[in-house]
Amino acid sequence: MVEERRSAILLAGGLCVGLIGGAIILGGSIQQVRKSERFVTVKGAAERDVRADLAVWPMKVRVAGNDLAEVGRSLESTRAKVLQFLSEKGFTAEEVSSQELRVSDRQASDYGQGNMKDMLRYVVVATVLLRSKNVDRVQQVSQMTDELVRAGVVLSSKNDWQAAGPRFMFTRLDTIKPAMLAEATKSARSAAAQFATDSGSAVGSIRRASQGLFSITNRDQSAPGQGEGGGGSDDQSDPNKRVRIVVTIDYLLER
Repeated sequence: MVEERRSAILLAGGLCVGLIGGAIILGGSIQQVRKSERFVTVKGAAERDVRADLAVWPMKVRVAGNDLAEVGRSLESTRAKVLQFLSEKGFTAEEVSSQELRVSDRQASDYGQGNMKDMLRYVVVATVLLRSKNVDRVQQVSQMTDELVRAGVVLSSKNDWQAAGPRFMFTRLDTIKPAMLAEATKSARSAAAQFATDSGSAVGSIRRASQGLFSITNRDQSAPGQGEGGGGSDDQSDPNKRVRIVVTIDYLLER
């Protein structure tokens, strides 16, 4: 009987200790949850002006006629003038390549048959591609195409309604990424600190963070730019670029 009473007392004591310990743990957990619920979401940005380091200039020539062999010879003559023009401006053979030869037979098409007699039958389009890291020279030479016009060469546009011109790209994004991310994070923490000061709190550790994409645009926004690590497709590209990154960070707030 005495043993049973002693066991019951010990059991009751153990239950009390367990309940008290559980309450302490639960109370600490609730405080931790409440603490994690007190946070602020802020954005930090970093911008940097850079100079493009790659120029790509698709120079499209177009020749039309009714005799395909004659059109072919005319095209070769025209393309040779373009190659000579680039060579005289200091570009090497490694920087120039011939791409895309397209022949259209208007007589064989399913449209425009009514006025075929007024149109030249064959249209041949070829592209001479200049790819150079000498951005300044490409920009300068792209403003000298009047010399080609005087030689009888008229550059066609990429899509027939856009002005022909080089595209300038910045390809060394990896060299500035770490520093820009650090700058954007510092900007976000500064914003969080200001909020904490205004609310009588202190900035704690990072609860969650997300990085946006790097954007590369023309510095003066005269034309579209390029996305992260890529090249834009605009023909009014600017060699002066602006790189931008925005990060979103949740900071815990402490009293």
